[in-house]
Amino acid sequence: MRPLFSRRRSIYVGVALTVVLAALLALAGWTHDATSITGTPDRIPSASSTPEFADNGMVVSARREASEAGVEMLRKGGNAVDAAVATGFALAVVYPSSGNIGGGGFMVIRMADGTVTTIDHRETAPAGATQEVFLDEEGNAAPRRSRVGALASGVPGTVHGLLSALKKYGTLSREEVMGPAIRMAEEGIPLPYGVAQRFNNYRDDFSAFESTRTYFTKADSAKRYRAGERWRQPDLAETLTRIRDHGIDGFYDGRTAQQIVDQMDKLGGLIDREDLRNYTSVEREPVSMNYRGYTLHAMGPPSSGGVALAQLLHAAEAKDLKAMGYQSSSTVHYLGEAMKRTFADRAKWLGDPDFVDIPTEELTDSAYVAKRMATFDPDRITPTDSVSAGQPAVADESMETNHYSVVDDNGMAVSVTTTLNSSYGSKVVVDGAGFFLNNEMNDFVLKPGVPNQFGLSGSERNLVAPGRRMVSSMTPTIVEDAHGRLHLVIGAPGGSTIITTVFQVITNVIDYGMDIEQAVTAGRIHHQWRPETLHHERYTLPADVVENLETRGWVVKEGIFGYDTWGRAHGIRARYPSDRKGEQEYFGGADPRRSGAAVGY
Repeated sequence: MRPLFSRRRSIYVGVALTVVLAALLALAGWTHDATSITGTPDRIPSASSTPEFADNGMVVSARREASEAGVEMLRKGGNAVDAAVATGFALAVVYPSSGNIGGGGFMVIRMADGTVTTIDHRETAPAGATQEVFLDEEGNAAPRRSRVGALASGVPGTVHGLLSALKKYGTLSREEVMGPAIRMAEEGIPLPYGVAQRFNNYRDDFSAFESTRTYFTKADSAKRYRAGERWRQPDLAETLTRIRDHGIDGFYDGRTAQQIVDQMDKLGGLIDREDLRNYTSVEREPVSMNYRGYTLHAMGPPSSGGVALAQLLHAAEAKDLKAMGYQSSSTVHYLGEAMKRTFADRAKWLGDPDFVDIPTEELTDSAYVAKRMATFDPDRITPTDSVSAGQPAVADESMETNHYSVVDDNGMAVSVTTTLNSSYGSKVVVDGAGFFLNNEMNDFVLKPGVPNQFGLSGSERNLVAPGRRMVSSMTPTIVEDAHGRLHLVIGAPGGSTIITTVFQVITNVIDYGMDIEQAVTAGRIHHQWRPETLHHERYTLPADVVENLETRGWVVKEGIFGYDTWGRAHGIRARYPSDRKGEQEYFGGADPRRSGAAVGY
């Protein structure tokens, strides 16, 4: 059954244009004066809006409807995990390009008592997946097989991860936390402008598969989706209802599992019933680090995010970033060199910890990072070829990842990043179930040295193997202050730029004293070792800084992967007023680069 639509007058076009305009003004409005080479406080950016404020709890996600679903759980007396699970399932309904039940991700949880754990619900390679499957007859990589179609899909982990977190750390029932998602799928929502435009733009991609064409294109090819149409998803509602009623088995066994396998059989995919029955999320220790008196907890392998973030922060701590000047040429030069070394290490050492040994403690040791930075030259770049790290860089997610941050009134916090990989994943919808499947097999290395869809190639540690989790850049992070209190919940989408985005938001808050809205709005830079290019967002670096960087040997480019901006970070900052002892205030920042929303109560 295709989703149901009815025409409705609305102002969504105007709202969407306002959001886009606000983002551009926020980016274009940063001041760059004649002293920007050395850097001055005048260059600290202003945001287009003030942070959302709340006393009791907050959710920041990519869609207001999803944030409101999470806050609904907090109002019912649920905790941050309850709210996070409700938000995750709601995103699967209202944000189908990356919100999902057919993908996977990572979750960092801080309990009210300060205990921190993580849940790895990354997708896994099916039992039938081998390197040879993704090579052509001549032994060359056949990348389209891992990007589009059923063969591109790994075994989904989102449902297992969300329900495992709910069972162990939540307080509400599945019926309560899944209620908003099921309600929105059944009753429908006014189709947002951006979602309508993306459906229209992806029509050719969707038309390649019968099931996707049925669900996400108009029967009359001359008609286009319009903002404000009532968008109903009855088949997805039934799928979510089975999960509500039967828990993990409602997805990984029974009717939904058979629908997935039938789709695989029809289109030549690899996932079978045993792959689904055998999938399990994994609870892991976080990667924890100290930075200028703060303690940070992030995701460990198979995510490379925590290790890479620790390395960048250790490198940054060796300098007084504020004194060097915000985004001055000296600061950008130093951080670019740190990013280069970090991504080189990431390429050589990261993989699935259940398959390969990863020296996490050694890689995140401050003395090791200091040794890596010892070759830094303040006047010249270090050529990429002389930054030794063995094999080239690993594969990565697209910009269409999805992050949400949650806090409750007891100081419990959850940071979740999830993805289908590319926008709408494999472009295959499970017939009868109404959801997209991921294309995470492209995050594996198909053949060492062969670039993936983003020009990145990788080492044997990330080769395709049955049951293996692919390396990721997702970096959900929670920060505590010197007193052990919750300080910041942050994360972002954006493929390889996730790591550098989260790093820059953290330093924006800690080093430059920005509020959370300023911190997530500020322009970003990025370097990933290969290719030898320093990227910056549009309107971020003024001409004199770019010119100075070029004299040091940098190749400076505006934009990356065809995007002018990237990151779409969503964060929450906690503050503890001296006149309200024992109480906290929460400030939420939703990145204006996309129409996210911070909702508190």
